Amino acid sequence: MPNDFPLRKIIHVDMDAFYASVEQLDNPDLRGKPIAVGGSSKRGVVAAASYEARKYGVRSAMSSVLAQRNCPGLIFVKPRFERYKEISHQIRNIFYEYTDLVEPLSLDEAYLDVTVNKKGNPSASLIAKEIRQKIYDTIGLNASAGISINKFIAKVASDINKPNGQKTVNPEEVSLFLEELEIRKFYGVGKVTAEKMYKLGIFTGKDLKLKTLEFLEGNFGKNGSYYYNVVRGIHTSPVKPHRIPKSVGAERTFNENLSSEIFMLERLDHIAEELEKRLKKANIAGKTVTLKIKYSDFTLNTRSKTLAYYISSKSLILETAKELLYQEKLQNSVRLLGISLANLNTEKKEKTTDKESISVQLKFEF
Repeated sequence: MPNDFPLRKIIHVDMDAFYASVEQLDNPDLRGKPIAVGGSSKRGVVAAASYEARKYGVRSAMSSVLAQRNCPGLIFVKPRFERYKEISHQIRNIFYEYTDLVEPLSLDEAYLDVTVNKKGNPSASLIAKEIRQKIYDTIGLNASAGISINKFIAKVASDINKPNGQKTVNPEEVSLFLEELEIRKFYGVGKVTAEKMYKLGIFTGKDLKLKTLEFLEGNFGKNGSYYYNVVRGIHTSPVKPHRIPKSVGAERTFNENLSSEIFMLERLDHIAEELEKRLKKANIAGKTVTLKIKYSDFTLNTRSKTLAYYISSKSLILETAKELLYQEKLQNSVRLLGISLANLNTEKKEKTTDKESISVQLKFEF
């Protein structure tokens, strides 16, 4: 990998089966049993599954009907997001004991830059081990971690020794690690992209590395340069302590499929009201309204419109959402509707800090 790019000591901490683990923590009767956090109705979806349930092929985003078919003894537990937020806050406070450079990705995972840290510990690997132990001792939950020179590699590495493990990829190990990695394990390569890469003869990082920038951009557009760089260990994005959202949204999955636009408008009214609350709470407005429609056959359709001015009120959001709903004929009955607002007024406030990085020698202790 190139020597002229900044290297950092980055830890990616990822809680193991977070929602399900919190439920097992709070209810000892659930420990060691296959549980799914989510609704058990025919319209329900699994939000999280314990490792005991995962052995049966139960996964997040799976329909509850299929999950129960895979695991007849599956126990469904209603989600308690306030409790998950409470635990997440406790975990984050542990992170701040080591560094202020903490970038949360969600309630259960975050990046930490420990190149310079509050403990004066030169070993990012030992810091990760200490953090994981402190989370277990203080809260009673297991976490996994990835440690490397940038966020991309740390994120990929955190999945290697799950659950309750960690993986360090030292600077001199980066090239071989990425070359041997299956392409579907690259962060940012989803199922559809992976299938496309397979058809192009790309199965591992080594295969990807053999492709030219022109080839990748020709086949994957603007993502082509991202793939070209990350397989070479180049990812200069710093840990951003105050992540600014790119969009704010709200959505609802219905107990019964909707085929009448009148009923859909009623639901959109409630969704727009919820979105307005979230926008006001965060003091955010946006210009681009997107309507998300998921049909009964699970196909997804999105329709967007960008306005000339920022909006945040329910009335204007709903007005635009209605326009998008009538934009084209519905293909089927609808199981989910959502509205999101992007092109936010926060984006102009965000500072680009990619160049504000710590430059160090290639050889330094992890």
